Amino acid sequence: MKMDVSQKPHDRMARYLAADMTAVNDLIRDRMASEHAPRIPEVTAHLVEAGGKRLRPMLTLAAAHICGYDGPYHIHLAATVEFIHTATLLHDDVADESGQRRGRPTANLLWDNKSSVLVGDYLFARSFQLMTETNNMRVLAILSNASATIAEGEVLQLTAAQNLATDESVYLKVVRGKTAALFSAATEVGGVIAGAPAEQIKALYDYGDALGIAFQIVDDLLDYQGDTSATGKNIGDDFRERKLTLPVIKAIAKADAEEHGFWKRTIEKGRQEDGDLDHALTLLNKHDTLNATRSDALEWAGQAKAALHALPDHELREMLHNLADYVVARIS
Repeated sequence: MKMDVSQKPHDRMARYLAADMTAVNDLIRDRMASEHAPRIPEVTAHLVEAGGKRLRPMLTLAAAHICGYDGPYHIHLAATVEFIHTATLLHDDVADESGQRRGRPTANLLWDNKSSVLVGDYLFARSFQLMTETNNMRVLAILSNASATIAEGEVLQLTAAQNLATDESVYLKVVRGKTAALFSAATEVGGVIAGAPAEQIKALYDYGDALGIAFQIVDDLLDYQGDTSATGKNIGDDFRERKLTLPVIKAIAKADAEEHGFWKRTIEKGRQEDGDLDHALTLLNKHDTLNATRSDALEWAGQAKAALHALPDHELREMLHNLADYVVARIS
């Protein structure tokens, strides 16, 4: 059954969690202030106020509520998760030499690369300060491990993105690092701070992990067949930037010698000519890799939904279920 994409589960979650999210936003504004370096709040405000969905901190809040938490520290953890996410965006835009994010100029374009990197470092440091205020070593371990995994995933992507030897297992490591690690940490710490049983904490981790993987695969698929007005990206941006994503990895695995030569020239060596994107799309369609990638995304979304069965019955659990459907609705 196709889901009505006009019904946005994250909007319903935002309404349900409105009081908590106000507290999270207040804490973020308070902690991104800097008495000595006014550029820090300037740069962070540009990103934080950009109107993102705040999906990751909402996952933390939802997980804590589902597990019956009524203390104050889910607010700290949700703000921590958003700070880590914002720090990685600042660093990513420098690494990718991006000029736009969410339809607005990136911080590195408005200011400079140095400001973006250093403010990103500041936000990472702030996130660790917030974590420690929970006085929960397990929470600290989960979020600090996730921060290291995110950085590791980004570095792995640098070496893997233009190497034709990159296979699906390496792609999955990159995706787990750069995207899924923060999703799974966001959900897991919500359960941990609530003192939930081990099987519920594992279920929350598994949900976040599978949701994050589905989220990234959908993003990579839409680069080749998305609606530009809806995605804010041009068709083939990943191809032009020589990023080896799942549809291309699947096509390379099935390529004959001539096709392999095409991928080597365009992705590995970066010698792209007029008409190459059209030829790339022809090869993806020839080997049916867009449909195969779509099937993978739907399978991960299914795994995310299955993980929720171990959690207590709750209105927010239903929203998380619908969120997994929504993530893949654009390709269903």
